[in-house]
Parts: sequence; C-alpha cells; structure tokens
Amino acid sequence: MKHLIIILLCLFSLISVRAQMGEVCRFPQDPTLNKPDVYKGFDIVTLLDSTRVVVQPTGSGTFSVYRAFKVQTPKGAVDNRVVVYDYDPLTAFAQFRYAVIYRANGDVVNLDVTQACDYAAPARAIFWGARQIMLETGRLEPGDIVEYEIVKKGFTYALLSSNDDESRFIPPMRGQFYDIVPFWVSEPTVRKIYQVSLPMEKELQYQFYQGECSSSMRYEEGGKTYTFALDNAMPFKREPNMVDLFDSAPKLFMSSTPQWQDKSLWFYKVNEDYGSFAPLPEAQKKVDELIKGKKTEMEKIEVLTHWVADNIRYSGISMGKGEGYTLHNTKMNYTDRCGVCKDIAGTLVSFLRMAGFESYPAMTMAGSRVETIPADHFNHCVAVVKLSNGTYMPLDPTWVPFVRELWSSAEQQQNYLPGVPEGSGLLLTPLSPPENHYVRISANHTLDEKGTLSGQFTITAEGQSDSNIRRIFTQGLQTEWQNVMEQQLLAVSPKAKLIRVDYGKNPKDYQAAPIKITFRYEIPDYAILGKGEMLVKPMVMNNLYASVQSHLRINTDLKNREYGFRDACSRLIELNETIQLPKGYKLFTAAKKDTKKSGAADFDGSLQQEGTTIKLYQKLALKKRIYDASDWDGFRDAVNAQKSYGEYLVISK
Repeated sequence: MKHLIIILLCLFSLISVRAQMGEVCRFPQDPTLNKPDVYKGFDIVTLLDSTRVVVQPTGSGTFSVYRAFKVQTPKGAVDNRVVVYDYDPLTAFAQFRYAVIYRANGDVVNLDVTQACDYAAPARAIFWGARQIMLETGRLEPGDIVEYEIVKKGFTYALLSSNDDESRFIPPMRGQFYDIVPFWVSEPTVRKIYQVSLPMEKELQYQFYQGECSSSMRYEEGGKTYTFALDNAMPFKREPNMVDLFDSAPKLFMSSTPQWQDKSLWFYKVNEDYGSFAPLPEAQKKVDELIKGKKTEMEKIEVLTHWVADNIRYSGISMGKGEGYTLHNTKMNYTDRCGVCKDIAGTLVSFLRMAGFESYPAMTMAGSRVETIPADHFNHCVAVVKLSNGTYMPLDPTWVPFVRELWSSAEQQQNYLPGVPEGSGLLLTPLSPPENHYVRISANHTLDEKGTLSGQFTITAEGQSDSNIRRIFTQGLQTEWQNVMEQQLLAVSPKAKLIRVDYGKNPKDYQAAPIKITFRYEIPDYAILGKGEMLVKPMVMNNLYASVQSHLRINTDLKNREYGFRDACSRLIELNETIQLPKGYKLFTAAKKDTKKSGAADFDGSLQQEGTTIKLYQKLALKKRIYDASDWDGFRDAVNAQKSYGEYLVISK
C-alpha cells in the first residue's frame, strides 16, 4: 500500500505539470481509498477530467484533453481496454500526446501512442467522414490507474471544408469562439475542470446551468483565462421519459458572440453570398407546375412543402463545400434529389423564392432547448416563409414526408433561429392544441354466451396521429397492408379473425382527408368464462393501436419527478365502445364517471349500462410534448384515470 501511495503522489504531481492548469491539481493520495463507501460498486472512478483550450484571434482553438481514471472491477477493466476519442477531420485534428498505466503492483507502463489507430467512426444516415482515434491499453486489473492526454486543434462542430489545411480549423463565423460543455458524468469523478484562455480583446459571456461550479477569471500572458471546476461529481440519476440531459443536467455554455441576432445576420449573409438559393430553370418549371391553379398563399406553401418533403430523400454523404452552415445550391439539391436536413430545407427555400415568396433557412435543435447564451446548440435545419401579414412561418420538410402538417408537432416547443436580412432573436415554436392530433376509436360489439366478441370499430386520426396510423400506406408495400391490419387485431387477441377492413378510396393520398379505417372481426373466447359470470376487457383499451397512445408506456407509478418529462406529441384520444350483452346478463362492475382537469392534461370518462348494453366513454387531452416536473401530478392523474377504464369488467347473470 505504501508503494501505491508513492506512485500516486508521483502521478498527481505529473498531472499538475502536464495539465498546465491555472490552479494546482494535486491529490495527497488516491481519493478512492479515503472514501471506499462512496465509490464502492462502481466499475471505474475518474480521478481528474480536465480540458484546456487556448483560443486564437481567428476563433480556432488548441485543446488539451486530459483524463486519469482508476479501474475498480473486472468489468471496468474490460470496458476500458481501448481508449476512444471522436473528432471530425473536416474541422479538427486530434492525436494522443501520451498515455501511462500505473499498475496496482507498482509497475509503470508507458504506452506507445504511435500505435494509436485512426478509424472511420460508426455512422448511420449521415456519412460526413467523422473519425475516431483509438489506443489499446491492453489487459487492465482492478486497482490500475490509466492517465492520458489528447491534443486537438480546430473547433467542435462539422461545418465547412476547405483546401487550405490551416483554414479548416477556423470557425465559419471567423473570430468567434463558443463551446458547450456537459458537466454531468457517467461515473464518479473526483474533479472536473474546463479552462479557456482568450486574447485580451475577446469578450466571453458564459453561464452554468442546472447546478453550480466554482469559476474564476485571471489576466495572464497578455490574455484572459477562465476556469470552471466541479468536485466530487456523481453519476447523474435519470428518470423515465425525462427530458434531454442538456435540459436537466449540469452544463456550461460560453460564447464570444454578443447576441443571437448577430448569428442570424451572419447565417443569412453566408448563404446569400454563396448563392445557395439561386433559381434553376428545371426547378422553376416544377414549381410552376405545382402551384398552377393554387389561389391562396397557403395552398402554394402547402403544395411546395409537401412535394419537397416527399421527393427529396434523406441521405447524408460528403458533397464538398457546404457540409454545415453553407447550404448546397439549388442545382445540386434538385439534381441529386437527396441530402440531409439542410439540403431538404434549402430546396424548399429555393422553391418558395421561385414561387414569389420571401423565404430563408433557419437553425434549430431537435431534442433539447437552446439557451440565451449564443453558443451554437443546433443540430437541424428548417425553413421560414414570410406571409402576406408580415409574419414568418416555420416549415420543416425533413420531418413531414407524408404528414398532413407543414411543421411537425413532434418538434413543438422547439427553439429555432432564422437567418433573415433584418436579423432575428431566438424563437420558439408554439404548442399544438391536442385536437390537431386527435385519434378517435368508435367500437360496437356483441358478446355471446360462449364469450365470443364480434363487431366493428372505426378509427380516425389527424396530424401526428394520422401520420402514425397511415405510415403503412405511405411508406410500406401494398402487399403488407392486410397483414398489418390483422396484426392490430392479433395484438388484442391471438384468436382474432379479421373479416373485412375498409381503408377508403386511397389511403396513400394523405392530403385528401384525415385517415379513416373500419375493421369488422370476430374474437372467439374473448371473455373469460366463470360460473354464471364473465370477465371482459374493453377492446378499445386492450392494446389496440397502442402506437398512437405512447403515454400508456410512461410509468405512472412514479409518484414524484425532479425533472421535466416528454411524450411523443400533444394529442386528443377519444374512445367509445358499446357491448351488447347476452340475454340475462348485466354489468356487475359498478358504474362510474370521472373528470380530471389540469394545465397538463384533461380526462373525462364514464361507464354505465343502458338496457342490455354497456357503454364506455373516454376522452383524454394531453396538452404538451414537453412537460415541466410540476405538470406530473396533473398528467399522472389523467392518464391513470384512463388506464382504470381498461380493467376487466365483471358481467353476471
């Protein structure tokens, strides 16, 4: 043990030199030995995680990424036999500077970093050349400590490419620096540090969200150095269906850009200068064809948005200059008929301009919010069009192929920043009322003495619910339609027999009208028979079209929430069912009526018998996509009330 402590003293002295931090980071001994109960059970413990950035006047940064961790279990040893670091060669260069293993038995192993491998990173849908550097540590044992440093030059996000090797490290918005630093951890971390040094003339605004850290600013070496540190960080505890970690866990945002309007103006100019939306004769011909006979501005906007959404295939391959903020031009997009979100949005901007509209691209973040600090927390590109009343309307062709909306409500409550000539602040898409995404099921059944349930139900839907149900018709093979319809009934009972299904004239024509499908069927042995009684479950609440009721998969047994939570979309679920009882039977389960009201969700339900018929009714309005923790009680009460109407009914003679 004495030998191990001596090794650790040397290690942490080495850390303080190699990390080159503005403050001294030296531990007298292995902290896991002082607090065995705190770290017990974890596979590894990070002893120090530090990043130092030196920013040049151009905005380019030189990064020193340092980490030291201790292996505690065999699983931790296996999981960390290779150190992996991701980077994008379009905008950055990265390599291992050194790596050392301090064995538990006192041996010191200096790894040969020249043997590090550089591989293409795993990719799906977008293939822009991201890479990973990997260094094999070999066999590790519990008690071993691994220390390594990676140097990187460039900036964080893949934006533009260039033939000049040095200029590729300069951010597109030249001279500006920003960074977004997650301060949450996946394993216990004794100390986490982020330090950035900037030229004296650069101003930096920052904010630490959803937690606290120590921070300081010092003038040194003709510049300014900001240091942020957090001690004794433990793994962040997640909650089911919680919002993104960027919306709940500790994080640091910083930027030298004064305000979002500056970014908006720059985004507008960089695309106009590049000529991203220059008209194309072949495309103009298609636009004229599409808007022919369309009289109102909304009719024209709708037909153009839907054509682009349905006809530009999502596929991200490297196409040269324009893999980020600079959108590919009309000729490339219209000729290739494929691309990522910015290519699809750029095509729509071009189409709208050729139709006489004023239209521009916009940046957004799908998955989490964007903060007021203008650090580029964006991962998606959309479009805006200026209406005759002078307001801008957001459009997203990437997310609405074969969807009756123009802006997907799966993105409601989402920040976006348009690149417009007058400049814009950060905007937020509004809530979409539940009735815009209704799903209604109306079922009429007859139950016989043998427990066979027969009858029909009709399902209708709009908005995102329509898209969910219609997907088999717009994106699936017609030979699979019947099979998918049968699967909906088999999800209710493996004995279900589909007699007939009517899905209208042409369910592929999603723009004609909301989806409407009618099923006729028979389900032998649906009811559970007893002596003089039956148990029967309401079919509309028995796993029928569960895909449009994602709220039922949210665990409402959880009594309290600390963080916000999310669902697929706001929506209205309205369920009606009648069951004609066999002669001599009546409903033994007590009749009931429920009403729940809150800012998050409303519910109305009733169960009663009229003559020989059982009547069930449920109406649930889910009012948001993203909910605050304070919404949980109202949401939970309404959803639990609906679930109670899916319990077995007792029918007796």
